[in-house]
Amino acid sequence: MPLALLALAVGAFGIGTTEFVMMGLLPDVADDLNISIPTAGHLVSAYALGVVVGAPLLAAVTARMPRRTVLIGLMALFVAGNALSALAPDYHYLLAARLLSGLPHGAFFGVGAVVATGMVAPERKARSVSLMFLGLTVANIAGVPVATAMGQQLGWRATFLGVSAIGVAAIAALALLIPRDHAPAPATGLRGELAALRSLPVWLALGTTVAGFGALFAAYSYITPMLTDAAGYADSSVTLLLALFGVGATAGNLLGGRMADHSLRGTLFGGLMSLVLVLALFPLLMRTEVSAAVAVALLGTAAFVTGSPLQLMVMEKASTAPSLASSANQAAFNLANAGGAWIGGLALAAGFGATSPALAGAALAVLGLAVAGAAYAVDRRAVPPRTGRERVVAGHVPEESETVRR
Repeated sequence: MPLALLALAVGAFGIGTTEFVMMGLLPDVADDLNISIPTAGHLVSAYALGVVVGAPLLAAVTARMPRRTVLIGLMALFVAGNALSALAPDYHYLLAARLLSGLPHGAFFGVGAVVATGMVAPERKARSVSLMFLGLTVANIAGVPVATAMGQQLGWRATFLGVSAIGVAAIAALALLIPRDHAPAPATGLRGELAALRSLPVWLALGTTVAGFGALFAAYSYITPMLTDAAGYADSSVTLLLALFGVGATAGNLLGGRMADHSLRGTLFGGLMSLVLVLALFPLLMRTEVSAAVAVALLGTAAFVTGSPLQLMVMEKASTAPSLASSANQAAFNLANAGGAWIGGLALAAGFGATSPALAGAALAVLGLAVAGAAYAVDRRAVPPRTGRERVVAGHVPEESETVRR
């Protein structure tokens, strides 16, 4: 594994920290700016909106630029957004700064995944993506708690200055560790990137991400009432239990990357089936404190086993021009966040019980399995069977059909 992956992981660590730290700082921000907590909650939504809008937009705008330059520029935008958040004089300025902070998120992970896979041998592609995502999962274990404590002790503005410093460190690492010849400008340009998005398998792969990670967020968005109302934990214990989720997510991310290098499809389907099983067992596992803690860790592991395979699946389906599709997959992750939370909330509001969002998540994971199966089925129908002559003449392997490339 090249050391340059460390630079991508540092950037991912900063992005993961700023994305999730706002949840813990909402009361402090609301008090300081004299707004209500529900109004302060719009700061979380503004960041997510920035991710959804910025992922495809910035990937398209930078389609002709060297990817190393793009990554450095995206982190510079990230630093600017967080620095402006720290200096925001009122709520509306902070809202705009949070939107700006979210813009580079999806494009950084999308372009970073392309750069990461380009620096390693084909049999290590999934592992390289998982090492970049490692920064994101570690942020949930260490970055977010430390940044939250900093905000509570020194003021929330200090948190965003600290995150800006992480961004500056990431820029230095990207400039020093990523060789220019490993991240050149794409040959396809914007037209080729857009052409890749006309492929049905690409859209089915993106749909798999929405359904698969929507399953996670249907349950995880309501994990606190599950732990307190169903399992009987005190409110003060929830933070430690969420750290268990982060540990499980980190383990699942590393495991998924290693397994997907041996079988991308097998890891993806196995991960989604594991997620179905874990979520379906939540009503039973939430009956005792010990089994509930195990359930939280298993949820993180099962969900993040699929993280790298989902990213690689999209890039595989858009193999001729993967940057835009890879970035769009990050927007799909955020749509999964919003959509899964909404569906889980519907189950809870309908009076089906504290653990009902997990069952809704299990249904979404089943949908993800179906969509993933459709994506691979479409590919099989699109590729014409090889003749015996094609298989034996000089070891020639026919190229994918025009249908697949489109």
